[in-house]
Amino acid sequence: MKLHQLRYIYEIARQGLNVSQAAEVLHTSQSGVSKACQLLEDELNLQIFQRHGKRLTGITEPGKIILSLAERVMSELENITRVGEEFTQKKTGTLTVATTHTQARYRLPNAVKAFMQHYPEVTLHIHQGNPTQVAEQVVRGEADIGIATEAISTYDKLLCLPCYRWNRCIITPHNHPLHSDLPLTLEKITRYPLITYDFAFTGGSLVSQVFSEAGLEPNVVLTAIDADVIKTYVNLGLGIGLLANIAYDPERDESLNMLDASHLFPDSITYLGVRRNAFLRGYMYEFIRLLAPQFDRKAVDKALK
Repeated sequence: MKLHQLRYIYEIARQGLNVSQAAEVLHTSQSGVSKACQLLEDELNLQIFQRHGKRLTGITEPGKIILSLAERVMSELENITRVGEEFTQKKTGTLTVATTHTQARYRLPNAVKAFMQHYPEVTLHIHQGNPTQVAEQVVRGEADIGIATEAISTYDKLLCLPCYRWNRCIITPHNHPLHSDLPLTLEKITRYPLITYDFAFTGGSLVSQVFSEAGLEPNVVLTAIDADVIKTYVNLGLGIGLLANIAYDPERDESLNMLDASHLFPDSITYLGVRRNAFLRGYMYEFIRLLAPQFDRKAVDKALK
């Protein structure tokens, strides 16, 4: 059994059983990947993948166990590499953060700025997606840190630290009737076309649940993953917007009015997630502290244990 064979079968599974894509990621030939996979199966005297002709169609029961172990091996190899880098290149490296647009646009900038000042030789990558995509990127090792709302905390392979709470607001064009019809209620919101986050977002599903429990159905005419897109269409007069209160800035959004809606919805929590078995570089601890000062290195290590 060779280490590269485990790497190959692991990458095949990651690429949805697409051998050509796995070969591309591995910078080798498709025939080389297929041959290595076949040799490993011959050595183990079992099939890891189900086949129809030359095409892989599924994963066998023993294959699922082997792939789970191969994933652990790949993760530990990455940890070994990180340990070496930590003791020889303390100030250099890469940090990949997966997060939602709202967090990247409105909450991360101060932490990112301070981090880049402290670690100018660390390359920082920010990937955007919905909370499910964020969590899966961290689980797969494609991101070191994930920052998103509640959905990320449901993944057993992640340690999730609660960073801060937030709620929602309604934005409208100036002189909208809602401003002369206070207090704001769920029923009043349903009278107008509503533009809000895509319901793949935890905040969206929570909002949907609140309306449902009240026996109401909002007139959602447009959803987006981007708060700035929501504002754009509210400015066009296509409806009122429901978005995170951290995404509204009175100066930047002077063309819009805001109504606080925090009394209508429970708070949401933004979590920071890392893989439980990952070795964290020193600068990763520092990024966590800059974003959530309550979690210094000692607190993170205690949570990981």
